[in-house]
Amino acid sequence: MPGRIQSVERAAMILRLLASGPRQLGVVELAEAMQLPKATVHGILQTLQHVGFVEQDRSGGKYRLGATLLHLGNSYLDINELRTRAINWADSLASRAHESVRIGSLHEGQVLIVHHVFRPDDSLQTLDVGELLPIHATALGKVLLAFDLQSDALLADVDTKSYTRNTIASKDDLVADLEEVRARGWAADIEELVQGEVSIAAPIRDDRTVVVGAIGISGAIERLCDAAGRPHVELVAAVRDAARAVSRDLGARRW
Repeated sequence: MPGRIQSVERAAMILRLLASGPRQLGVVELAEAMQLPKATVHGILQTLQHVGFVEQDRSGGKYRLGATLLHLGNSYLDINELRTRAINWADSLASRAHESVRIGSLHEGQVLIVHHVFRPDDSLQTLDVGELLPIHATALGKVLLAFDLQSDALLADVDTKSYTRNTIASKDDLVADLEEVRARGWAADIEELVQGEVSIAAPIRDDRTVVVGAIGISGAIERLCDAAGRPHVELVAAVRDAARAVSRDLGARRW
């Protein structure tokens, strides 16, 4: 069998670097990050630019991901069965809960947002599709981590980075929290990723009863929680109902 192709690996590394951090990087920054000569990095960038995978800003300086690559990514999400089956139920949940809805799946130890429905009001909102969220500091991530078949292996690699004073930064505390998630069938994060924001999520299962994703709502703590800081029971019920509906569409048995 042929070995790996170094130039392809380097091109993939450039795309990963451009997809993180400030989103625009120059040849010097990329060369330093990859520990490669500037001429080598520039040659790869020229090829990626030719096929539309990267674009250079008008000043001829820094590079960013190109429209062709973003289109390919969106095409993948469009044919993703989880997203396709969940779209209508996500819209329904947003209307019922009056909050934004996100659907996520596991990707390299993080939560990949595959669908996002805006909160049904006129407020300024940012589309999160394609974003990667920390698995330990989000309700979506806790659901995916709690019910994954390789949960122990995933947990061993989790970086319990603190984002707020409420983030679970201890592996032991995270294990205890995940046990509660399994027992009650849903997860919440109370200002664990962003101060003042709360999210609630529940698992989506397929016809094998395997958890293949999670659906949840997120919003301001004063809207999602009661005076004691507990998620409103009617919102938890709405999220769980939506998760069951998507699961049934994926062939899961009723539970």
